[in-house]
Amino acid sequence: MDDLKIILEFSAGAELLFGNIKRRQLFLDGHKKWTIANLLKWMHANILTERPELFLQGDTVRPGILVLINDTDWELLGELDYELQANDNVLFISTLHGG
Repeated sequence: MDDLKIILEFSAGAELLFGNIKRRQLFLDGHKKWTIANLLKWMHANILTERPELFLQGDTVRPGILVLINDTDWELLGELDYELQANDNVLFISTLHGG
C-alpha cells in the first residue's frame, strides 16, 4: 500500500506551536491504520515545536482547539477514533488567546 497523503492546516495561532507553518502535506505509512489519536501522537513526536501543553491534554487536543476534518467538526466523525483517508484535510483552529 502506498503512503497515506493528508493535509494538516493550522490557524488562529495554532500554527505558532508548529514552527509557524500553516499548511503541511504529510505522507504517512500506508501500511498502518491512522486514526486521529495516532496522528496526534505522531504530531507531538515529529512537528510540535512549542509548548505541547497548549495543544495537547492527555491523549487528545486540549479544550479550545477546534478540529475540522474536511470542513466537518471532528465531534461528528468520532473524534480520536476517526480513521484518516487519503487526501483528508485536518484543520486545527486555536480559540485560545492571550498568554
